[in-house]
Amino acid sequence: MKKITVLGSGSWGSTLANILAENDYQVCLYGIEEDVAAEINKSQTNSKYLDNFKFSKPITATTDLAEAVKETSGILFVIPTAAIASVSKQLKPLLPTANNPILISATKGIEPGTKRIVSQILEQEFEKEVVDNLVVVSGPSHAENASQKDLTTLSVASYNEENAKTVQKMFTRDYVRLYTNSDPIGVEVGGAIKNVLALAAGMIAGKGYEINALAALITRGIRELALVGEALGGQKETFYGLSGIGDLIVTASSSNSRNWRAGKQLAEGQNLDDVVNNMGMVVEGVKTAQAVHELAEELKLDLPISEAVYRVLYEQTKVEDEITNMMHRPLKREFQ
Repeated sequence: MKKITVLGSGSWGSTLANILAENDYQVCLYGIEEDVAAEINKSQTNSKYLDNFKFSKPITATTDLAEAVKETSGILFVIPTAAIASVSKQLKPLLPTANNPILISATKGIEPGTKRIVSQILEQEFEKEVVDNLVVVSGPSHAENASQKDLTTLSVASYNEENAKTVQKMFTRDYVRLYTNSDPIGVEVGGAIKNVLALAAGMIAGKGYEINALAALITRGIRELALVGEALGGQKETFYGLSGIGDLIVTASSSNSRNWRAGKQLAEGQNLDDVVNNMGMVVEGVKTAQAVHELAEELKLDLPISEAVYRVLYEQTKVEDEITNMMHRPLKREFQ
């Protein structure tokens, strides 16, 4: 039985930890909340982040990073993008005692200011050979559904094909199916930008628009996602797969998405700070919207939906005004 360390004791970290435990890995779940760790160790539940859930097999939780990675064979990042750099700095001196574990990222976001995806953050914190072996796991998945064993498919991407196949086997269950992919940049970008578009989906729902509007947003949104992804070095076909349109569909059409809920609450008149503070978990799309805006300016990309989300978040424009402006843009061909 190999030990796997999961960094992040929220809903998705707990769900992935449970899958690993079901596959007979010794799992140590690391988080910064003492009460969450105590509950997991005592009752094997995580009521703060997952209702009606119990780990299928025993796992250990800790708030001690050194203990979490001691003698581990793999480290899975499921922490907010904003915490990747600081946790990596703490983690780096511990790695020589951790058997050179495989690094896996299930974090979805882009860092504002630096405009770095997770692999680029890790590349500046660790040696190149460590990052070259990085594996990215992403795709259409809500923790609330996957934890209840809803059928789930994911992409597992790496430049190292053997590592991708290893991680593919690690997470395969009768309700979880993974597909290998050789485009980790595209998979990361797709997983990040869909959060911005999910905010937009929540906004149109908050204004009372229904399926026609949602279909339009998803279809035109995947164009924006692909534009950014290709500009950053991703492969076009990736954005029409699980970590592109697949993840966008699930995140933009379900109230289980915290980004969708945040967008809806903003459209209903709530303050951004209140929405973020009351969500209970990080709303990655808020910070990613800023990074996407910076990328659009730098790369001269036409991203009307993402830019509208940015203005609502950071320039306090009204959702209804952005919708009106969107619908009255100059007429154009569907495909340029």
